Amino acid sequence: MKLRYILATVALALAYNANAQNIGEQELMQLKESFVKDAQTVATQNILTNDRNIKSKTKNHALAGSYDHFFKYRVNVKGITDQQSSGRCWMFTSMNALRPIVMEKYNVSKFDFSHNYNYFWDILEKSNLYLENMIRTADKDINSEEVVFYLKSPVDDGGVWNLFYNIGEKYGVVPQEVMPETEHSNNTSQMIGVIKIRLKKAGWDLRETYAAKSNFKKNDKKAKAELENALKEVKMAALKDVYRVLALCLGEPPTEFTWRYKNKEGKIVSVKTTPKEFYKNIVPADYNPSENIMIMNDPTREYYKVYEIQNYRNSVEGINWVYLNLPNEEIKEAALKSIKDNTPMYASCDVGKQSDTKAGYMDPNMYDYNTFLGININMDKKARILTRYSGSSHAMLLIACDTDENDNPVKWEFENSWGAGSGNHGYITFTDEWFNEYMFRIVINKKYLGQKAIEAAKTEPVQLPAWDYMF
Repeated sequence: MKLRYILATVALALAYNANAQNIGEQELMQLKESFVKDAQTVATQNILTNDRNIKSKTKNHALAGSYDHFFKYRVNVKGITDQQSSGRCWMFTSMNALRPIVMEKYNVSKFDFSHNYNYFWDILEKSNLYLENMIRTADKDINSEEVVFYLKSPVDDGGVWNLFYNIGEKYGVVPQEVMPETEHSNNTSQMIGVIKIRLKKAGWDLRETYAAKSNFKKNDKKAKAELENALKEVKMAALKDVYRVLALCLGEPPTEFTWRYKNKEGKIVSVKTTPKEFYKNIVPADYNPSENIMIMNDPTREYYKVYEIQNYRNSVEGINWVYLNLPNEEIKEAALKSIKDNTPMYASCDVGKQSDTKAGYMDPNMYDYNTFLGININMDKKARILTRYSGSSHAMLLIACDTDENDNPVKWEFENSWGAGSGNHGYITFTDEWFNEYMFRIVINKKYLGQKAIEAAKTEPVQLPAWDYMF
């Protein structure tokens, strides 16, 4: 049966190649004739052959002066963070949602968390999960889709809200002063590169150990125990090395700490606690996956259904990435309710598309490549996703919405984590049309959802692999 399938596949490929058309003289002539050197084409060619910045040449001047950064509804937030050269936007955004709560609770005018502290535990837990996955798949072909997925990138900086929740619940959080940022938390690539190599080696060693010791009868308990112990030894040796690299580059996380701060009245206050106690004291009672849910607009899949990305978490015992797929209009209605209730939301989007990051403004008509280059690159959101052109690339805090006379959204605002020098003093304004095209995910309290969405959230999740095109 397998041979028959292979032969059929080969035959199909040969048939296609036989019919495939190369670029011949006739085709080349048509291509040359299509490039008409009229005045506009010559002018464009002169511009582009002397300036490689296509984007600046296609910026839509008609938008200049047509927008502002004022909002009818805005969450009470204060201060801009900076993730530097790291992929920790999901962590910064999750913490930025909690910062106003801390500032109010401790009566301080400014506050930030130690992202370095949680980053340490995130990478250590991701490393352990990777090693467990390599043990679990040790009997699979090394070229299988799942094994290849794990081996390609054992760990990285990326993530979503559930990863912060997993780490916060297990290890807590600390103020920035308790475990400050280091050169390697702000610039993660070299440290992560070393850890990846060590984990790839461990993955290979685990598979080699399994191959050498797995040839025993099913009822041979002693041989099975020896295999499990051998695999555990390889795993722990790797984890010790990962811990060492993290501790050398980031410092060791505290188990308890004393935080001294000055409140708004000028009084110096001292708090002695543990990271987990500090976390429990600042998160709201409804800060959990039972009350909060990620809602997403993915037009490639059915709406009002829950999806779970298998094995997309950072700890063995942690929760996976789960989301409810909804139409944009329902997402925007819920988001506006949350903003009116002074509750910011973790959100993620395709921030690089149609975005003027210097001005801090995003509009689907920001750049007109079609007119300038004389081509057609228009696609709807579904096509952009399925062709892998568009996907969520950055997390920010959704904090504001401006509406028209009928209270319909006109534009929205993000609190970014690229420093106060980016965008509009650290914030980004985007139109409601841009929301439709490039917004993907929001973490929101279920109480802001419509009844249909609330009922849909109760259904059993559809399972998706971690290597799915959206993730």
